[in-house]
Amino acid sequence: MIDRAATPLLEVDELATGYGDLRVVWDVSFSVPAGHITALLGRNGAGKTTTLRAIAGLNRVAHGHITFKGDDISRMSTHRRIRHGIALVQEGKRIFHRRTVEENLFLGGYPLGIGRRRLSSEADRIYELFPVLAARAKTVAGQLSGGQQQMVAIGQALMAKPSLLMLDEPSSGLAPSIVAEVMSAVSSLTKDGLGIVLVEQAVEAAVSVADDVVVLDVGRVVLRRRASEVDDLEILREAYFGRAPQPDR
Repeated sequence: MIDRAATPLLEVDELATGYGDLRVVWDVSFSVPAGHITALLGRNGAGKTTTLRAIAGLNRVAHGHITFKGDDISRMSTHRRIRHGIALVQEGKRIFHRRTVEENLFLGGYPLGIGRRRLSSEADRIYELFPVLAARAKTVAGQLSGGQQQMVAIGQALMAKPSLLMLDEPSSGLAPSIVAEVMSAVSSLTKDGLGIVLVEQAVEAAVSVADDVVVLDVGRVVLRRRASEVDDLEILREAYFGRAPQPDR
């Protein structure tokens, strides 16, 4: 059972969404307390990315509610959600490849509305998290390795000082050693109260850093547990193949 004693930072309640008339997510509910990582898992096409896009305001909420910091943001515009403290790192290392690492980070800090000196100070936080980026600050991002580009993408999102960070497949295309490094950095972010929603196909890596696990199938929640309850992964295999018990409410 997931501990719901803490007041959630994010609550998704009976969410239904999709693309135009195409419904992809039918009934998704979960919560994310501050300082917790919720791993959102499932097969391809289960509705994970679409759920993240709806929380970020990129997809319209057809039914249900999204509550963030106690406010219903279901109809809030994307840019207002960013200013409210929601950041999404989309799959595919979507950074500015012709800009330097430093410039990418500064662009991520644009919502703060601060000058270059303050931006430099904020970028130092990112360099502490990913020391390899400090040495490549003046390097054009397109020349970085895939793992370093992923670090830039995460750092760019963190520059705006979000309260909720959503990561869509951050391990995609990365070597196992780099995946471990990225996951370790992600886990360390929660110590300051950052809430994280982590969408991953690397199931074991995701579960190893998560507090809660939510499994989707065909746009519905089929499993919701504390990560410590699925350490052997057998219950996840059952969920992936349609034999899991109903999620805890």
